[in-house]
Amino acid sequence: MDGQGVFTQNRTIPPIQTVFRLVGGSRCSGRLEILHDQTWMSVCDAAFDQQDAEVVCRELDCGAPVQVLGAAAFGKGDTQMWTQEIQCRGNESQIHMCQTSFKFTPKYNCSHKNNVGLLCTEIINVRLVNGNSPCSGTVEVLHRGQWGRVCDIGWDMADAAVVCRELDCGEPVDALSDAQVGLGSGPTWMNNVVCIGSESTLKKCGSITWGFQGVCQSKSAGVICSGPLSFRLVGGSHCSGRLEILHDQTWMSVCDAAFDQQDAEVVCRELDCGAPVQVLGAAAFGKGDTQMWTQEIQCRGNESQIHLCPTSLPHKYNCSHDNDVGLVCAGLSRFLLLKSYVKSSDSVYERYFLSLYEILLTVLFALFISITSLVFCIQYADSVNVRLVYVMYWIRDYTEELWISSAV
Repeated sequence: MDGQGVFTQNRTIPPIQTVFRLVGGSRCSGRLEILHDQTWMSVCDAAFDQQDAEVVCRELDCGAPVQVLGAAAFGKGDTQMWTQEIQCRGNESQIHMCQTSFKFTPKYNCSHKNNVGLLCTEIINVRLVNGNSPCSGTVEVLHRGQWGRVCDIGWDMADAAVVCRELDCGEPVDALSDAQVGLGSGPTWMNNVVCIGSESTLKKCGSITWGFQGVCQSKSAGVICSGPLSFRLVGGSHCSGRLEILHDQTWMSVCDAAFDQQDAEVVCRELDCGAPVQVLGAAAFGKGDTQMWTQEIQCRGNESQIHLCPTSLPHKYNCSHDNDVGLVCAGLSRFLLLKSYVKSSDSVYERYFLSLYEILLTVLFALFISITSLVFCIQYADSVNVRLVYVMYWIRDYTEELWISSAV
């Protein structure tokens, strides 16, 4: 019992196998979540310190921690809160080697406002060269400041999946030899690579030779990745429709339970379609004839592109094409406002014209009506002696003002 009469118990328990991820940022930055009993949990900022950050960044192959961020700097999670405290010394190679403790004390009183975030120094340890795109080519790894090749003996799709993930290049399309992607160069740093496919970096995979220059009698390994996450809206217009995601060269429908307003913000933004008007479930734009996308997109809403959003493990929802999600974005709006000062013999009138054109504005969600042109006269005067016309031309998020003097 402490001095204030609050019962506090600290009990150190043995290390446990811990799976974690950084969400809402990049591979090396984001909100820390820990997997416990098949459920992702957020970590309280009061229960995580610099020593813990050292180990997390090290295990991710992300160098040293730059900053531990509290107060939900990477957004509030919708998960449960992790109830234990990680107690790393800072020199462990993996987080599961750290001790954890139970703290039954109200002093933390954590909520999602206290979600801890982490920013590590991102280190690029793998690259693709001699390819036709940034997401294809010969695989090279960095060791001791020198780039070297990976021997293609035993190289397969599981290995390619790790490379694509590490480079944020989407899904593996093919695992290649240098007969297909060109000769590699430099020393052979990795040979007989064996990846499970779930590793965060290629360096975490097994290899007969790693860290010293080996001899490869075969060819260099290469990959073709799908590239960043691709999507489209089907069955509506450019700015509305059923959402489909390209995965493994196949278009897939998205479950309405696995898509929310934050995800919609990013999709509409990337399509240049303004803000989301409504996220629609129950196959509002028709049932797709594709497979169902099995992951859940978890955007914060401020990402510029959908591939910058983290994705979760296969979601738990029992979805069918009855649950295909649809989306309506505001669309491209252009407004032309003319304000005329009209002088008559006895008074001064103001005349306004409002012209909306090239606009995709949904007024009735059930009917999805797009209005392309609308002219509205607010006030009109018969006597015309126009001295000044003020034109304000507004396109998307900015305005231009043009002053025109004319005499009639």
